[in-house]
Amino acid sequence: MSSILIGIFTFVLVLVCVLLVLVILMQRPNAQAGMGAALGGGAAEGMFGGEAGNVLTRATVKLTVLFFVLSAGLYLGYIWTTGGSKIEQAKPLSLSAVADNSKAQQAAPAKAKESKAAQQAEASKPAPAQSPAKK
Repeated sequence: MSSILIGIFTFVLVLVCVLLVLVILMQRPNAQAGMGAALGGGAAEGMFGGEAGNVLTRATVKLTVLFFVLSAGLYLGYIWTTGGSKIEQAKPLSLSAVADNSKAQQAAPAKAKESKAAQQAEASKPAPAQSPAKK
């Protein structure tokens, strides 16, 4: 049930994003140039009348608030459905665990030297004598 709601709210969030982009592009730019003028910025005045700037500004604010509310709600819904965030599931480190880890890192080079010495000793041993092959 919760995954269906998350899917629906995700679709609504995409619609809000598209509407927000369109409303921002419909606003009249200050310098009478830019993407708003290129994509029909004057059409908003014909649709909303003389106070098109106020209508578009209010719509932008409302859509932006809706965008942030939906985004935060979807994030919290996702955390709720997955059973918590990764930070809460992480195990806390104790000082003894950190100390054990540093000791293991210090011992690693010594073990590598020992294994190299063992390999060299093994390589320096003569090969066992083979029995002569029968004809």
